[in-house]
Amino acid sequence: MSASTSALASEDRSDIGSKALGAESLAPQRTRIMGRGSYFLAWFGGCVSIGTFAMGSSVVGTLNLLQATLAIAIGCFVIGIALAINGAAGYKYGIPFMVQARSAFGFTGTRLPGLVRAVPAVVWYGFQSWIGAGALNMVSATLFGFDNLIFYFITFQFLQIGLSVMGFQGIKWLENIGSAFILVSLMYMFYATVQRYGDELSASLLTMEGSWGMPFWGATMLFLGIYSTMMLNVSDYSREHKKGTAQSLLTTIYAMSILPCTLFMGLIGYMVSQATGTADPIQVFANAVDNTPLLMTTLLFIAFAQVTTNVLNNVVPPTYVLMDVFKIKFSVATVIVGLLAFATFPWKLVQPGSAAGLQLFVQTYSAFLGPIFAILVVDYYVIRRRTLDIDKLYDANGPYQGVNLAAFIATAIGIAAALSFSAISWYASLIPAGVSYYLLMKYWAPCQRFSQ
Repeated sequence: MSASTSALASEDRSDIGSKALGAESLAPQRTRIMGRGSYFLAWFGGCVSIGTFAMGSSVVGTLNLLQATLAIAIGCFVIGIALAINGAAGYKYGIPFMVQARSAFGFTGTRLPGLVRAVPAVVWYGFQSWIGAGALNMVSATLFGFDNLIFYFITFQFLQIGLSVMGFQGIKWLENIGSAFILVSLMYMFYATVQRYGDELSASLLTMEGSWGMPFWGATMLFLGIYSTMMLNVSDYSREHKKGTAQSLLTTIYAMSILPCTLFMGLIGYMVSQATGTADPIQVFANAVDNTPLLMTTLLFIAFAQVTTNVLNNVVPPTYVLMDVFKIKFSVATVIVGLLAFATFPWKLVQPGSAAGLQLFVQTYSAFLGPIFAILVVDYYVIRRRTLDIDKLYDANGPYQGVNLAAFIATAIGIAAALSFSAISWYASLIPAGVSYYLLMKYWAPCQRFSQ
């Protein structure tokens, strides 16, 4: 190993045993801070996505209430299985997603999956921050007469940046403590929705025939597509989970932590959009809740839920990408990610027709995420047989240097297949990308150094 490589490895492995606030690194994680209960609560608190609300709104007129419920449930269990499968490498070796991807894409090539993962995260970050700021602004306008959405958006964003800088120690406690409040609030929001719009709902949702064909399976992909980003970088989280949990139990933890929040949020979005024709959650609950104290509590919940979701799902992934590409510290990278969220123009995403636009957004980025997921799974389970050489993953001049063309070609093939079946893009991409990657790695000479 050369001197420059040794220096890089030393830098990557720095602070291996440290888990102080904000002391995150790309090094193999030896000090793990989340037991089973804590890990479950972290995922539970981090999956209250307003995007799920929008996906529920987007299937109105296509599915009936039973079909929408089953579509959400199926999507969540597919998510659970996918998270457990792709998170196995991070859980076993303590490595983050950007290091895991080096064996398949190469040191330079990891910029592709990193970028594909980071862009949706930053967009959702901006969108959900705008929703959270809108909730805070309505509380302020109602209680104090101060109405300034731009002020609250900027303030709310800098609050999240400050929390993100604390690292996984801060994220752990934020998610764990907030989970109880989130569960109670979601149950109340669901109850308020049924009470307010029950007559309209019973007259239409239960009597609508709906579809069990492609629209139904397309809906399952929409609800899993919200989390297809996390399926890619799940190792960023699994490396923090203490060892000793079987893969079957991990699958259950993932699926059952995601299901309640996704089910509540998806069905609330579905029902209120059917009854009112609006997909803006702030306006929905302003009309649904007549009691001012309860409305204030509900709006504060919406704001708080955006914080717990953003810091776990939309800050960590692009932060690690920036750390890997530009060799900067965790705290600096989180600040940059927070500032980038300002540039997503989130106010454009909450227009009356935003649900359809967000549906297209999820279908499109899932077409890029699905092939990369398939490649990582084939690489770890078939090519590597669940055995990684950690030293090589941190050796920039070793066999994984540069770009693995097999991964890029397989990604392109998977994307082409996915875009050909855009309604089920994530599903459609898996087999073409996985099979082509395996064949290229097996029989194409330029890729042989990557398969050692």
